Amino acid sequence: MKPTEFFNQAKLELKLPENTPLQSSYQFGAEADKLAELVKKGIKTATTSAYDLYESNEPLPQIGAYDVILNSHDEPVCVTYTDNVQVVPYNQVDAKHAYEEGEGDRSFSYWKKVHDQFFIEEYKSMGKMFNPDTATMVLEKFHVVYPKVKQNG
Repeated sequence: MKPTEFFNQAKLELKLPENTPLQSSYQFGAEADKLAELVKKGIKTATTSAYDLYESNEPLPQIGAYDVILNSHDEPVCVTYTDNVQVVPYNQVDAKHAYEEGEGDRSFSYWKKVHDQFFIEEYKSMGKMFNPDTATMVLEKFHVVYPKVKQNG
């Protein structure tokens, strides 16, 4: 199923207005399947992207927007709603955000180790050098709206 079809299905079930736009559909850069499942389960409720690598005409995520999260085969896994977006220096990302990203043991030290390595490679692929003291990040907070997250208990 294509992301737009999946989103249309979600709009029907959620009773959203027909003209509700889809902001984007994307997969997470590293371990797309694993991270998509963490989002679907409501464990991963935040993500970090490099503001420095956005194209000049590329819009930032918008609060109140809907996205389709894809697996590694570009198949839809779930729809999220963006609750908050902040642009902050990399060295100001905190333990709360690291925990909300839901990866590994959810500690800040794990988050920093994994993200340092990810951004080194990401910047390199764009012909740039990652410097944690000068890099700027987009922190996005979201929650799953479709399919509904099953609560334990």
